[in-house]
Amino acid sequence: MMLGVGGILAEAVADVVFRPAPLDRVTAGEMISDLATQKLLGEFRGEAAIDRERLIDVLVGLGRLAHERSDVASVDVNPLIVRADGTPVAVDALVELAESSVERLVARPRPTDDQFRALFEPRGVLVTGASTHPGKFGFVSLHNILAGGYAGGLYGTNLQGETVLGVKTVADIAELPDDKIDLVFVCTPASANPDLLRACAAKGVKAAFLTSAGYGEAGEEGKKSELELIALADELGILLAGPNGQGVVSTPAKLCAQIVAPYPPPGRIGVASQSGNFVSSFMNYARATGVGISRAVSAGNAAAVTVADYLDFYADDPATSVGLAYVEGIADGRTLMTRLASVAARKPLVLVKGGATEGGAKAAASHTGALAANDKVFDGFCRAAGITRAATVEEAFEAAATFATQPLPAGPNVVVMTTAGGWGVVTSDAITRDGQLNLMELPDDLRRMIDTKLPPRWSKGNPVDCAGGETRDTIPEVLEMIATHPDVHAIIYLGIGIQSNQARLMREGGFHPDHGLDRIVAYHERQDQRFAEAADELSRRTGKPILTATELATADPENPGPATVRATGRLCYPSGNRAVTALGHLYRAAQYRSRRGR
Repeated sequence: MMLGVGGILAEAVADVVFRPAPLDRVTAGEMISDLATQKLLGEFRGEAAIDRERLIDVLVGLGRLAHERSDVASVDVNPLIVRADGTPVAVDALVELAESSVERLVARPRPTDDQFRALFEPRGVLVTGASTHPGKFGFVSLHNILAGGYAGGLYGTNLQGETVLGVKTVADIAELPDDKIDLVFVCTPASANPDLLRACAAKGVKAAFLTSAGYGEAGEEGKKSELELIALADELGILLAGPNGQGVVSTPAKLCAQIVAPYPPPGRIGVASQSGNFVSSFMNYARATGVGISRAVSAGNAAAVTVADYLDFYADDPATSVGLAYVEGIADGRTLMTRLASVAARKPLVLVKGGATEGGAKAAASHTGALAANDKVFDGFCRAAGITRAATVEEAFEAAATFATQPLPAGPNVVVMTTAGGWGVVTSDAITRDGQLNLMELPDDLRRMIDTKLPPRWSKGNPVDCAGGETRDTIPEVLEMIATHPDVHAIIYLGIGIQSNQARLMREGGFHPDHGLDRIVAYHERQDQRFAEAADELSRRTGKPILTATELATADPENPGPATVRATGRLCYPSGNRAVTALGHLYRAAQYRSRRGR
């Protein structure tokens, strides 16, 4: 459904919002609140405010019509005018009926949990096309499985029966043991794969990951081969991942079955992507930040198993706390939306979307379609389902890492604590721009408590600028005062690592360890470690998010400040602005769940 303020504002300003039908009253109210010009709907220049409840009635009713009447293709109420008393009245409406011949896509059933366990926690793995050539997929994938530390049975096929990286291969799958192998990692040409799947099924294999190209991405013949392979896998009871995929990672099983690097540290983020490049990007961020991955899979062509299928498995996976996905081409938007909404109802879900749909391009021919064809439709669905939408890969990973490591805030009130003024000012600006987070006024009792710990020149407000007046215990003590105050819901702590930065220069300056530098360097480094540990301990004890930010997270990641934040299992944000963005996602997720009683 689309709601706009009408007139030239609908197109010139593009002030429209979307939600999938049917609507509940909460979602309808959110549509009104999300209009950029919603102020015009209140009391404005002597005009009465619109009756929001009556407008919500209209939206809910239209959504019910779309849901109950499958023969209705669209309803355009234009205009919906507002009387002097604020009552909305529909003046005109255009109803278009759907053609009876319209074909609807039939969604494939999701693979079973047993099949997914065969993919992510296999008892044994077979690499077909294992090679002694270090540039071949059959070598790289076998190497990566071994390098990841996989402890299950590892087998390979090679036409010459060579030993590859210490693994004795066989020329024929028939020579392999029965019921010992759950997953086959396929590095053979497309033409060999039908017979290969039949041979694997005879050995009890339950899942296959295909790196092979030459399928749906390769024209009509490739599409035909892909459909035939799907039908064969269904007949054999084999989960078919890919084809044309990069690989699968499962850190609980120490499984790194992929044709590229890296292998991430273990963690609670489950990744599924239509692009293998984004899988690598997310895992690179995991390595850099220390916030790890539970499962990761490149869906490739997603011929038989879709990104939504993987996310649905993650939603009930004990090893995973948050789903993270990249999607682009959408063949069946309604099915995808239904599936993703189901996932988001169970666990936090972060999405990055790229590209445009064929259906959207066709819809752009009409007035309403021109508005609906843009990204606002997908964004409206994400808002309605409680899905966190990120604009960039960095933002997506940081949002997922925040969900995986921080508690949800109980409200919008944020305190910024900083060791220097400028950082706090810029971060405060970011909080204000967020629009929903609140840079709260410091309560009088909290201000008086902080007064006892900081010199008279401190900021006396929020942000709490320590003004360089810290003693040995100031930072942990002031952090505790703020975190334990009942009116505070979240903290952003800026400036960690600044003492260790000076310690580094003292180490490198040519005078260390003389002149007492050995002692002062150790003191500075231990202080930053203490500050990071205090932030982590307070967050866990109070159940409040405390986000630590410094550019040293990327400029000098081995600095004891950000390094200790990583050691606690949490993300050290590269700037206050990025911490605010992540906290905003966290708060909106908490707000969504609260409004819906979750």
